[in-house]
Amino acid sequence: MARLPYADLAHPEAKPLVDRIVAERGSVLHLYQMLLHSPAVAGGWLNYLTSIRQLSTLPGDLRELVIMRVAAINGAPYEADQHAPIALKEGVSQAQLDALDAWESSGLFNDREKAVLAYTDAMTRHVQVPEPVFQAARAAMGSDKLMVELTATVAAYNMVSRFLEALQVHSHDHR
Repeated sequence: MARLPYADLAHPEAKPLVDRIVAERGSVLHLYQMLLHSPAVAGGWLNYLTSIRQLSTLPGDLRELVIMRVAAINGAPYEADQHAPIALKEGVSQAQLDALDAWESSGLFNDREKAVLAYTDAMTRHVQVPEPVFQAARAAMGSDKLMVELTATVAAYNMVSRFLEALQVHSHDHR
């Protein structure tokens, strides 16, 4: 159960953003139900994550591997529950999702995916990224634009998991 009650989605301050979220995403997930206690924060969050998920040129399979790995490292089941189906639609296999905890020794990931996962692990576990890990990820991305988008994706989903876990937002919560 979440540590705070979910926001009143009919509140006049929240309503315009609720309408936008429903129009863009189909429903208001628990994450946004919590964020809507502060419509200003929820609006900024929505803009940022829409840019990461829908406007970035980072390939969808890599984006979803990053998100699933961050969720695993940070113990964020809500994030994983939301993104596992998306990962599968983006071409990540169920076997890869099952092997994420042991990706380094798995033959299911190619060199590009391993470079991205190593970068994700370094950013998530240690914040500072060792130069060899950075250089491998940069080579795997092939452009500064993709490197920035990769970095922003790892950072964004660390933010998401930390918010979710601090407030104990989970899929099984009832509104």
